[in-house]
Amino acid sequence: MSIPSVSAEEIAKTLDRFDKELRASPQWADWESNQAHRYAIERDGSRYPVKQIISMATGTPVSSLGGDNEANSYLKERGCEIIPLRASDQSGLFLLRGEDTLVPMQPASFAKEDDFQRLLSKFPQLLVGDQVAPQNPRRWMLVARELSIATGELGASLWSIALDQEGIPTLVELKRRSDSRIRREVVGQMLDYAASCVTYWSAETLRSALEKTCKEAGLTDKAPLNELIGPEGDVEEFWQRVKTNLQAKRIRLLFVADIIPLELRRIVEFLNEQMERVEVLAIELRQFESDQLKVLVPRVYGQTQEAASKRGGVGPRWDEGRLFDTLEATVGANELQIARQIYDWMRKDGARTVIFGTGKENGSVYPAFKPNGVSINPVYLSSDGKLYMQFGSLENKPVFGPLQVRRELMQKFDAIENVHLTDADLTKYPSIPLSVIARDPHGLNKLIAALTWMDQKINQST
Repeated sequence: MSIPSVSAEEIAKTLDRFDKELRASPQWADWESNQAHRYAIERDGSRYPVKQIISMATGTPVSSLGGDNEANSYLKERGCEIIPLRASDQSGLFLLRGEDTLVPMQPASFAKEDDFQRLLSKFPQLLVGDQVAPQNPRRWMLVARELSIATGELGASLWSIALDQEGIPTLVELKRRSDSRIRREVVGQMLDYAASCVTYWSAETLRSALEKTCKEAGLTDKAPLNELIGPEGDVEEFWQRVKTNLQAKRIRLLFVADIIPLELRRIVEFLNEQMERVEVLAIELRQFESDQLKVLVPRVYGQTQEAASKRGGVGPRWDEGRLFDTLEATVGANELQIARQIYDWMRKDGARTVIFGTGKENGSVYPAFKPNGVSINPVYLSSDGKLYMQFGSLENKPVFGPLQVRRELMQKFDAIENVHLTDADLTKYPSIPLSVIARDPHGLNKLIAALTWMDQKINQST
C-alpha cells in the first residue's frame, strides 16, 4: 500500500513526540542495537526509528509498511537525513592492504569542533580545489581564522577567510553535523557575513590579516603568496585583483561539515543558481576509520549546470567534431595535424577514455587517468591551439605528487625547442602553443615521447 502523504512539518512534530513520549520507555531504550532496525533518521545528533516515525505520523501500522527503500525515500522527500545503523548496511568503503587484506572502514565523527578546525587549518587541500573548479583547480591561501566581522551579532566571527589564486575572497564556515545550526541558522549567518564582508572589508584588511597570521606562525607573507601565485607572480597585481573582486562583490561562500544535510544541500544549490557574482558551495568531509587508519572523503555540493552557466564559465560539453572544427579555424595545417596526433595518442586507438570539457569559449579534451582510484589530469588539448600542462593540480596526487617526478615530466616537455619551462611552473598551469611544436623539426616526436613517458609512469603506479 502507498504511504499516506503528510508534510515535512508533521514529520518534525512526530520526531518531537517520539522524544517526549517514547524515547525513555523500556521498549525503545535500546532500539538501535535491534537488528530489525537497519536505518535511522538523524536530527540534531539524535536518531529515530524510520518506520515507527512514519507510523506515528500517518497512522499506518508498521507491519503494513513496505521495504526500507520505500520508507527511506518517503522521509528523504520530506527533508529527513537517513543513515545506516551498521557498517554492513552501508555502500561500503574498504582499504586494500597489500594484496590479500581488505580492511572495512567504519564511519567516524569528529569528537570536537576544534579537531575539525585544526585538521582543515593544517590541510587546506581538503577543501578540494579540483572538485570546486575541475577545469581550473582552485588553490587556497589561509588569510586568517576567526576573523571578526562587523555584523548585527555581537562578537561575530567567521571560522576562516581564504583567497584563491585569482584573488577571490572565500568565506569558510565550519560546523559538525551534531550542531543544530547546520540546517538553517548557519545559512542566515553566512549571508550576514557575506554582506558585511563586501561592505566593510578591503584588500588592505585582508593583507593585514595575512601578515598577522604569518607573523604568529613565525613566517613572512611571502611564503604563502609564493605558494599560491608562484615566485614569479606579481604580488601587487594579486592584491589589486583582490580589491577588484571585493568592489565587484565577487566572493565565494563555503559551508564545510562532516555531513551536509539534505536541507542545506537544497539551499546551497538554490543560492548558487540565483547569485551570479557569489559562488555558494558546500563541502562534505566524511571520516572513516579502522584501527590506526583514517580515511577522509570530501564531496562538493551545489554545482548545478544552471549555476555554472550563470557565471559564464560552462556551456554544453564539447565533442570531437566541434573541437577540431574550431581548431581548423584557429591554427594552420601543421598545427592541426599535431593536434590530431595528440588526440590519437590520448585515445590510444580507442582503448582509453577521453573527456571533453564544458568551456563556454574554449573547448578541451584530456585522457582519463585514475591511478590508485584518484582522477588526475596532467595535460589537456585546447581549442585555442595550445597544449596545457596541469602541474599545479598534480600536487598531493598519485604518481606526480612528488616535486622531482613533476620536474622529470616538465623536462621531457622542455626538450622541445623554444619551450622554456622552469621550476616555478611546477605549481602552475603552463601551456605550449602548437605553433612552437610545429617549428621544431622533431617537435612532434619529442612531444609524443614526453606523453608516452607520462603514460608509462602512471601505468607503473597501478
